[in-house]
Parts: sequence; C-alpha cells; structure tokens
Amino acid sequence: MSGSSSGFSYGPVVPEDLRLLCMLHNIGAVAPERSLTVKEISEWTTVEASMVQSYLQKFVEEGYVGHIKADDVDRYHLTLNGIRKVLSIYS
Repeated sequence: MSGSSSGFSYGPVVPEDLRLLCMLHNIGAVAPERSLTVKEISEWTTVEASMVQSYLQKFVEEGYVGHIKADDVDRYHLTLNGIRKVLSIYS
C-alpha cells in the first residue's frame, strides 16, 4: 500500500476560473435579483478581486455570467448557460 495516497478520489481537479462558476452556483447567484458585486464574490471565493473581475469579463463574453448595474454598482450572476456549465462538470 502506498503511503502517499489515501486511496480516495474527490473528483476532478477544477481550474480556478471554473471553480468561480461553481461557487457562484453554490452561493445562489443564479438570477439577476441574486447578483453579487465583485467584492462580494471575492470574499465568498477567496479569489483576489482583480482576478474575479478578469474571470467575470471572460464569462460574460462566453454567456455564462450575466451582468447588471443596480444603483450604479456592477453585479454578476450565472446565466442558464452558466448553470449548465457548472452542472456539466459533475456529470
């Protein structure tokens, strides 16, 4: 028996950008009324705000994240395609 492995598999290693999508799903940012700011997303995910902003820009362009401006503040949430992308990671 190898001492370097516990023998347990916890699923695939998810890249940090996709982990951000998963976290948005897990914390419920799945509709415009549940949108979060970059700062809130950064706090929930422990990813630096500048990196969160970069990922969000990419995901908005790809259609996985929606963007709204509420009270002059940018807010983000998963789109239906973003939810599908997250769920596809687990299938």
